[in-house]
Amino acid sequence: MPIQWFPGHMHATRKAIAERMPEIDVVIELLDARLPGSSANPLLAELTRGKPALKVLNKQDLADPDITAQWLAHYQAQPGTQALALDASATAPARQLVAACRTLAPLRGGMVKPLRVLICGIPNVGKSTLINTLMGQRAAKTGDEPGITKSEQRLMLASDVTLFDTPGMLWPRITVAQSGDFLAAAGNIGRNAYDEESVAMALLAAVRARYGQRLRERYKLPDFASLSDEALLAEVGRKRGGLLPGGRVNMQKAAEVALNDFRAGTWGRITLETPEQFTQWWAQGLADDAQRAARRAALLAKKKPSRGGDAPAPEPAG
Repeated sequence: MPIQWFPGHMHATRKAIAERMPEIDVVIELLDARLPGSSANPLLAELTRGKPALKVLNKQDLADPDITAQWLAHYQAQPGTQALALDASATAPARQLVAACRTLAPLRGGMVKPLRVLICGIPNVGKSTLINTLMGQRAAKTGDEPGITKSEQRLMLASDVTLFDTPGMLWPRITVAQSGDFLAAAGNIGRNAYDEESVAMALLAAVRARYGQRLRERYKLPDFASLSDEALLAEVGRKRGGLLPGGRVNMQKAAEVALNDFRAGTWGRITLETPEQFTQWWAQGLADDAQRAARRAALLAKKKPSRGGDAPAPEPAG
């Protein structure tokens, strides 16, 4: 669905990252392991192009480990890129970041050439939690709402490693239709920017295709292969206290239940997309964009006055 969310502070973030890039040695992009492709910001890729990159698949404890391995291989195959998966609250794995950054920039380090690292990602992907784990203290504000961090922070990870933390940033227009739904389902988009019922149905459609048994077990459902996504959401509401007087289902309550269960990991370790799926969706999104641009150009061409006399000739000078 066409979900867009780009608060004003994100414009400032884009400008700040562009200005900071010349002095940065390594870029860490934090991704959501449940939706790595959808949580990778193409605008950040454009801003940080040419810099060694460390892709960190956060919340790996909530993601399907087999598909996480596919995504790690996908990123490791890209030039100048390393990838690792971790849970931002686990201290030992988080410390791998500093070692990985030193590997990506072997000529930097020490007091003469300190290593300068920029960490970025979309809102609510766990960046502040990770930074607090790395620093061993509450260095960044955290919360379950996107957009908590509003300005750049400069932190010392080690005596010769400076970390620049930037606010979470989406992109002005989400090209991949599935990504809008997945980002909303994971809590990366402000609540006022999407319809929870629509997002919950899109989420169930993705989950039932690969993890249908998880849904059957969670909500004590019989086989639901013949049910539409809307009917399945209604069953979720019926099973989890979403009934109104007269036996009607409160679909808003059902949507909240489904979204909260996914975000909390109640369905088990789930990943919504594989590298192959996202590559196909991305190609389709670009093709759809090209078609829209062509239609706009055609409409503009029709609106322009012809040069054959439709517009009055200018008055002679003098």
